Amino acid sequence: MLDGRVLRSRSIDGLDQGVYALLTAYQALVRAGDDALTGRPDIPMERISFTVLLPAATDTVTASHGIFPSTLVHLVGTIRRAALGDLLPAHRRQRVKARTRKNPTSKYGPNAGQHPHKAHNYTVRTVVASFAHGLNSRPWP
Repeated sequence: MLDGRVLRSRSIDGLDQGVYALLTAYQALVRAGDDALTGRPDIPMERISFTVLLPAATDTVTASHGIFPSTLVHLVGTIRRAALGDLLPAHRRQRVKARTRKNPTSKYGPNAGQHPHKAHNYTVRTVVASFAHGLNSRPWP
């Protein structure tokens, strides 16, 4: 909706106001799209495109045509014509690439997860030296 722009308020209250304005505009456009389907039960709401509603509403507000109509039908006239004129496809698009199943054992390569199933036994030999008669020939305390 912002078309790459950012909210430039210098206060928290200003940012709140900007975010609420965007949310209000979004809800108004979604409701206008829903109102466009009034009397057309054969078209599901999923076929209305928000990217069609936004420019239609922007052009209507910018040109100031039909802003203060006498009836509700005229209020959504421009947006309704745009929404119904450019509906999304009735069925979901097919995938371009088929789904692939990931390696269930590991994500680190084809040989990962192929550890030996047999336990390895290691022998550790250590030598502990006595320091009782080490440096200075003093007994260990």
